[in-house]
Amino acid sequence: MTSPTTETNVQPNNRKDDRKGTAALGRLSLPRLYLLRFGYLVMAVGISVKKWPLIANHDGPWPLFEGVETCMLVALSLLAFLGLRYPVKMLPILLFEIGWKSIWAAIVVLPLWINDQLDQATANVFYTCLVVLIVVAVVPWRYVVRQYVVKKGDPWRRDAARPVSDQG
Repeated sequence: MTSPTTETNVQPNNRKDDRKGTAALGRLSLPRLYLLRFGYLVMAVGISVKKWPLIANHDGPWPLFEGVETCMLVALSLLAFLGLRYPVKMLPILLFEIGWKSIWAAIVVLPLWINDQLDQATANVFYTCLVVLIVVAVVPWRYVVRQYVVKKGDPWRRDAARPVSDQG
């Protein structure tokens, strides 16, 4: 069994910090992990309060896209709760949340707003989606860039000289 510091990428107390005061490359500090957990908690509780009662109290068939959206968001809330336990491993969930809300705002809301056609229902959904700014604030962006942009990706085919491992 591995230690909690190995699984959460937390530096030990005697870590050597770089000049900007951030933990060594590829590691997140314990306070940063707590910020991430706060983001997951906001996301999980926010979705749960709005969407879980719809599932529990719904009678009859669902309209297609309302059913798809509700089930997708309930599943997303479950993954966000899992992010409380594994904040680093579940980072793509936060990125998904930021991504879909940003795309929706740019593709749906912005054109309506520019053309002065933004109705109250769309505006209300947009204001609700602004909670994603909390998630944007807690994401460790340098870590995300290092892990998902700069770092070499997983192999596409087996290389006999390099064993495949889930540690990295």
